[in-house]
Amino acid sequence: MHICVLGAGVIGVTSAYRLLEAGHQVTLVDAAALPGSETSLGNGAQLSYSYVAPLADPSVWSHWPEYLFGADSPLTLRPKMDPAQWRWLLKFLAACNTKRVRQTTVDLLRLAFFSREQLQQLTQAVPLDFQYRSAGKLVMYGDAKGLDSARKQIAFQAEHGCQQQIIDAARCVEIEPALANAKRDWAGGVYTASEEAGDCALFCRQLVGAMSQQSGFRFAHSQRIHQLEMRNGALTAVHAGQEQIDADAFVLALGSASADFARRAGFSLPLYPLKGYSITVPLIDSANQAAAPQVSITDLAKKIVYARLGERLRVAGRVELVGMDRSIPAAAIDELKRGVSELFPGCGDLSDSASLSPWSGFRPATPSGVPLIGATPVKNLYLNVGHGSLGWTLAHGSATLLTQLIAGRATAIDASPFSFSA
Repeated sequence: MHICVLGAGVIGVTSAYRLLEAGHQVTLVDAAALPGSETSLGNGAQLSYSYVAPLADPSVWSHWPEYLFGADSPLTLRPKMDPAQWRWLLKFLAACNTKRVRQTTVDLLRLAFFSREQLQQLTQAVPLDFQYRSAGKLVMYGDAKGLDSARKQIAFQAEHGCQQQIIDAARCVEIEPALANAKRDWAGGVYTASEEAGDCALFCRQLVGAMSQQSGFRFAHSQRIHQLEMRNGALTAVHAGQEQIDADAFVLALGSASADFARRAGFSLPLYPLKGYSITVPLIDSANQAAAPQVSITDLAKKIVYARLGERLRVAGRVELVGMDRSIPAAAIDELKRGVSELFPGCGDLSDSASLSPWSGFRPATPSGVPLIGATPVKNLYLNVGHGSLGWTLAHGSATLLTQLIAGRATAIDASPFSFSA
């Protein structure tokens, strides 16, 4: 079967790989010249299999004024005259209850653990170099109350296969010596030894390069989709650039642009973009490298994550519900730079923002945080969308799950939590 995958971010690239592996002819289409050029380009780089708790959480209710009006809040809401935003927000608030959050966490943990297995299998089969590392992760807490509340979540997740430890500040520094220079006081942290990191965009580009060696694969790059052809409830072709691409089936993996595509195909997707920012700090000498962490770090209070990528440090943060505003405010980059200066002073020259590759991206999220994988009301159009901030983490399992669903085979994990209903 000829399958056209729409979107060459990590979700689309991994989908294309698994479909090609299953014996299909695959065309991968993207508006950019290179794979992984949008949301996958500057993401937080952490593969956080044990940290999947959704943004929708009961604590949202008590923090709502801060999100609306707080200048320093890591989550920002800018209300717009946009019905899609308000519909999403109402569904998001409905998902902010303990019962729903716990079920979502279980569903996402199951998909995350499956995704880890699939990435390990892929890297054994295909030689790729994308700064992949398994050095563990520390989530740092500045107050004892927050650390104590983490115990409940850790105990709950332990029932579902997570192996995590609560440790004091001294033990955190033993695990990650670079924290000894932090200009912050810590109550302690949560350590997960099995967490990983890697350069998502580099992964996408190398995997597309590997697939391009196979006759059944084609990457139609620099081709923006501008027209759909429908017949008898099916999608028969897309027009991308100057080309018409006919296929037996299509996979929608266009990230935040998927909602617009779905509208043109005659149905509505509950997606909204969560905007985030990152910088990538070059570690140009041995002193910089010694001052930077080896272990992935999350500063929970500031919602900033740090991941080592060889001789670079990826620093990412913020969640903004501001629509598709592509600007990169200096204040957002300054916030990330301050985070580096506080936690890892001396790890790099932060004076020239341009040298830090400032980035903003739009993480396509469903209100509950559960991605949508599988069939749509259009009989030959399939979804792989809505992974929010967990796209890099969940991509590999999602791609295999999608491939099994398209084939009509029994799935390796329960696919029902990820099915779309109009």
